[in-house]
Formats: sequence, structure tokens, C-alpha cells
Amino acid sequence: MARSFIDKHDHHKHPVQVERLDKAFAGLQPGQTIVIATPKDFSAAFKRVPAGKLRSIEAVRASLATKYGADAACPLTSGIFARIAAEAALERIAAGAKASEVAPFWRVIDPDSPLAEKLSCGPDFIREMRALEGAAGKSKAKPNATKRKASRLKAKKSKRGDRT
Repeated sequence: MARSFIDKHDHHKHPVQVERLDKAFAGLQPGQTIVIATPKDFSAAFKRVPAGKLRSIEAVRASLATKYGADAACPLTSGIFARIAAEAALERIAAGAKASEVAPFWRVIDPDSPLAEKLSCGPDFIREMRALEGAAGKSKAKPNATKRKASRLKAKKSKRGDRT
């Protein structure tokens, strides 16, 4: 039988790990450190965002890296553990908990992100919760992340021959 997300969240098998990279990964160079956090770390980070405010997943990753003394948080495991935290919150709501009693993942996970599409609630739930809290906009990304995304889009368009 498949484990519930609550079980995966509450009984995660591995402690937080900080690893030194042997090779380049996710924009980091060999020798830099990366933290592999836990689903509970993401739930705690979601809970620190006040109602009506938004925070980007990049900002959460940066704060976890700082907390654990690493150069960055692993983007791969961050996505996995953010999803486990979000799905555990949804399972708790389905079991009768109020939204105010669970980790408010909708304040961090962007409804237009691939992660939102993977969640059992879909992006519409995130939009609805943000609207209820008066925070219907986009999560505030770090300025550099926004610039990188814009330059990647520009590069893709120029590769295809699109005009801007």
C-alpha cells in the first residue's frame, strides 16, 4: 500500500544533509555546499509567511541554505519536499483540518508553476486561497531569479528567430 503524504512528511527517513559538491550542479561550482532539507523544513517555511503575503520558492530555498550554512538548497529535493509538505497539508484539510491549521503552501507555490500543476488540488486551489487572503498576485521572486528567467526567455526567442 502506498504511503500517505502525511506519513512521508511526518516520518521522513533522512535528517538534513549539507553536502560539498564534487562537480557543477544547478548553477553551483565544485566545492560549494548544498543543503538537502526535509519536508518539515518546508512546512515550517510556509508557516512563516503571513496571511496576505507571498514568498517565492527561491526565497524559501535561500533561507534554508542560510539556516543550514550552505551556499544553496538543492532545487531537485526542494521541489520534491515542497510537494510532500503541500500534499500533507491537503490531506489534513481533507481529514477535517481548517486551512488555518495547516502549512499554507499556497503562499509560496506559484499557481503558474509546474509544481502547482502536479499538486492534487491543482493551481485553482492556490489562486482561490490567495484571493481569500488578499494576495492574488505572483510570489515575489528574488530580483536575480527574475532577470535570469527573462534572459532565458529572450535567448529561447532569439534561437527560434522570434522578434521581441
